[in-house]
Amino acid sequence: MNTSIRPGAPASVASLLHEPSVLLLLTGTLIGLNFPLGKVGAAAGVSPMLWALLISTGASLTLLPVLIARRELAWPSLRVMRYTACSALISFIAPNLLLFSAIPHAGAGYTGLMFALSPVCTVLLAGLCRLETPGRTGLLGIALGLAGAAIVSLTRGAAADAPALGWLLAPLLIPMALAAGNVYRTLHWPHGESPNTLAFWGQAFSSGVLLLLLWLTHGTLPIAELLPAGGAALMQILVAGITFPVSYRLQQLGGPVLLSQIGYVAAAVGLVVATVFLGERYAPATWAGAGVIALGIGVTIVAQLGARRAGNARRN
Repeated sequence: MNTSIRPGAPASVASLLHEPSVLLLLTGTLIGLNFPLGKVGAAAGVSPMLWALLISTGASLTLLPVLIARRELAWPSLRVMRYTACSALISFIAPNLLLFSAIPHAGAGYTGLMFALSPVCTVLLAGLCRLETPGRTGLLGIALGLAGAAIVSLTRGAAADAPALGWLLAPLLIPMALAAGNVYRTLHWPHGESPNTLAFWGQAFSSGVLLLLLWLTHGTLPIAELLPAGGAALMQILVAGITFPVSYRLQQLGGPVLLSQIGYVAAAVGLVVATVFLGERYAPATWAGAGVIALGIGVTIVAQLGARRAGNARRN
């Protein structure tokens, strides 16, 4: 696959964009920004479906000139069409509709933390599909992340302002969908296709599906809903345009288990941003759970770097 960096990019930046651990932190941070941005949109009256459409369309429009400039834009093959359609439905449309529907009820911080369960689901699926199994240190990192997510969920459910049980449980479907998408994309990645190309066609397909759903449910495209949240909408487009190329590169270089651990980073970032900028308040025990998640992130990165050094030693 083509993983070359744009000519003229500084060598240090090029090397960083080939480091799975750096891509893990960058992708998780970008995804973590979706949670508070989605809450701002919901507070302004934007429907979850329209906000998800904003993300997919923003990503497509950002990637389009890049593909044209690199002469990589071409009509996709049937295999690429099938891949992008399946991955978009599983990895983007389903989890994002769940995410932006739950945020107004359960909060951006709590809903975002459900992303932290995706590594556990991914490890189980990857093991069943005989893709990969992390070593002891990697499993420790995953276990710490899961423990932190459990602490956060339990303390959030016991809070005085806890949402209805259904809105606490609905976000649990998000990591299941993400895990299925992580494994599917690894198993069926079309040979020779670049991350940017697959990200573009995947989000273009998502845009088409969401447009159709909006038309069927509203009879029109309610663009006017975005006006009260114009600043957040523009920031969401920018974040989406950066997120998908980076996440596909991480998928290509790191595999499904490492990719799934962006959930830990995204959960922590979403919790901090929701607290600092949106005024959400969480109990000290919830923050302790977030600290355990952060520890899990650190252990995971150490495990990934160790595995990479071991692989280089074997090749030498």
